[in-house]
Amino acid sequence: MFKKITNASVKMVERLLPDAFIFCVVLTVIAFVLAIVTTGQSPMQMVLHWGNGVWGLLAFSMQMALVLVLGNAFATSGLIKGFLKKIAKRAKTPLQAILLVSFVSAIACWINWGFGLIVGALLAKELARNVEGVDYRLLIASAYSGFVVWHNGISGSIPLQVASDLEQLKTISGGLITETIPVSQTLFSPWNLIVVWIIILTLPLLNRAMHPDKEHTVTIDPKLLIEVEQVKYTKTKDTTPAERMENSVLLSGFITLLGVVYLANHFYTKGFDLSLNIVNLIFLILGIAFHKTPINYVHAVENAVKGAGGVILQFPFYAGIMGMMTGKSELGVSLAGVISEGFVAISTQRTFPLFSFWSAGIVNFFVPSGGGQWAVQGPIMMPASIQIGVDPAKTALAIAWGDAWTNMIQPFWALPALGVAGLGARDIMGYCLMVLFYTGAIISLAFLFI
Repeated sequence: MFKKITNASVKMVERLLPDAFIFCVVLTVIAFVLAIVTTGQSPMQMVLHWGNGVWGLLAFSMQMALVLVLGNAFATSGLIKGFLKKIAKRAKTPLQAILLVSFVSAIACWINWGFGLIVGALLAKELARNVEGVDYRLLIASAYSGFVVWHNGISGSIPLQVASDLEQLKTISGGLITETIPVSQTLFSPWNLIVVWIIILTLPLLNRAMHPDKEHTVTIDPKLLIEVEQVKYTKTKDTTPAERMENSVLLSGFITLLGVVYLANHFYTKGFDLSLNIVNLIFLILGIAFHKTPINYVHAVENAVKGAGGVILQFPFYAGIMGMMTGKSELGVSLAGVISEGFVAISTQRTFPLFSFWSAGIVNFFVPSGGGQWAVQGPIMMPASIQIGVDPAKTALAIAWGDAWTNMIQPFWALPALGVAGLGARDIMGYCLMVLFYTGAIISLAFLFI
């Protein structure tokens, strides 16, 4: 019965979900119309909000493109290929492959979301090469499914912000919160850790149960994956000064030394701070070191860039959607505010965390950025939690969980993994829809009763 439901979900999504870029365009249309209807602003005002926002994620877009490119280039080095192969050999059957990639990606995403996205996708591709009969779509979906815990892991942006930036927290809460909220009350609170680890430990079992029978299994020829990843290194005789520099281990070693010293100083002075920039720097330095010569790394990056097109194309449109979601009328009304305030209006002390979670899940469709979502919902939900009598730490977690939850059917964050895998959103989102229902039930019950 469960596999029939899963197959139906996969077929429905394959039939109805367009390409990720088209999905983004459809969201733009929906946000445009809803904002006009709910805020009373004119079409021209919405055009201006869209245009003013469209380049608002340029820095973040570059960061995301580098997550994909540098992570992929790093993984094509001989040492990492060998390491991934060694892990992949532990799986002998398709079901073991699904269990392995689900667990590894969830743990990696809990540590750091950028690291987890790339590691999960690369391990999935290695498993596809080594395990016969495993469904390639489900492998990549399983690698991505671990992303549902990222916002409540070590790199969760909202819990880290409320723990470190008092001035912002005062502004967000309208001055009602006068002390930072430590991670011991959010990320590392006992009830949150219980929810996180229930998901991490049971998600592999859910993904395993979704593996289709032989009749519906979609495999991929391992030779195709090898051809896609093959890096054509140029072997020269080092006859000219230029060629000697291109193949100089010393030049790569100098850059590696610079990076290692900087990273050591960073972690010594700031602790285990894995920001997106630091993750990318780690991938960059390790990639240069493991490819040994500068020209080898150039070829690896050139090969990896091919999968970054989706990120580069779509991020400006999501920035435009954010502009329309947050663009306020003369009365200070925005579409994101209308959604959040609507849930606040029907909340009680018991249901407020649950409705905060659900509203964050809805807003995340249009504002799929943790920082952007916090800027949109924080000023509404945090003061309301104080007035209703709900612990603001729980409210911050509710927004964080909602932001991560609906990523399971929002292709935005899947783009790096899809770029590595060479798949489209519709190939994996049918399976991710089942993950959405499963994790949504667990998190909803937690907010309602804990």
